[in-house]
Amino acid sequence: MKRVLILGGSGFIGEMLYKELCSYFDTYATYCSSKSFKHNQHYYQFNIDEGGLETIIKDVKPKLIISALRGNFESQLEIHDFLTDFIKKNNCRLLFLSSANVFDAFHHYPSYEYDKTLSESIYGRLKIRVENGLLRLPTAKYVIARLPMVFGQHSPRVREIDWAVQQQIPIEVFPNSVINVNSDRKLAQQIHYIINRQLSGVFHLGSHDLIGHFEFIKAVVERRNHKKATYKQVFTTNEMRYLATLPKENKLPKHLQIGYHEVLDDLDLIRKII
Repeated sequence: MKRVLILGGSGFIGEMLYKELCSYFDTYATYCSSKSFKHNQHYYQFNIDEGGLETIIKDVKPKLIISALRGNFESQLEIHDFLTDFIKKNNCRLLFLSSANVFDAFHHYPSYEYDKTLSESIYGRLKIRVENGLLRLPTAKYVIARLPMVFGQHSPRVREIDWAVQQQIPIEVFPNSVINVNSDRKLAQQIHYIINRQLSGVFHLGSHDLIGHFEFIKAVVERRNHKKATYKQVFTTNEMRYLATLPKENKLPKHLQIGYHEVLDDLDLIRKII
């Protein structure tokens, strides 16, 4: 059975991937400080600022490493430089969870897999730096999965929206921003498929359709059966701004594609109660 190591396995996406993969692969993961993982023998304690990753890799001997790491940017860069060198020299692949923010300097159209990356944000430039290291490897050695906003019943974004509504705090929205989205459920299936089929290269894992950021957040609030919310509208530009990643070259099968209405369905508390 293939051994998989998920770095950042205690985070929202990392833990979701662990639950999806652990029944099919010999799956291990890392956590930083959460005590709930302390007694799970398939979880290793790992702090990106303190090191020790080489020891974990030697112990696990993974054939695939999934990077869902968060934390200090400089530490992330050092770790991914190490991982890129390790992947180059060993019989192992790396699946890197990147972001639509690698295109956040382009405002007027959606971006596709092999479009030039350019970012105005520190976060986007971090992702680009890691991607560029991987792109120097043979294509069979890596997967770059660029993610849009990912939502789930217990995702940080949804918890923040729920809390803001309950506390009657304005929710920040961007009326001139057009996005695509994904659900944690569908993302897990997509990653599982990519691993199972040993696919490689760059993948854009978001909804096949687009929606305004303000419109989507309002729909999330309505679907979750909350009282009326208030919004703080933020205009970063007078024109429509696209932060959306769509697939052109590496499309997944239709049953693994998703529309934003399906993401909303996954968040619908009324539907689940009925």
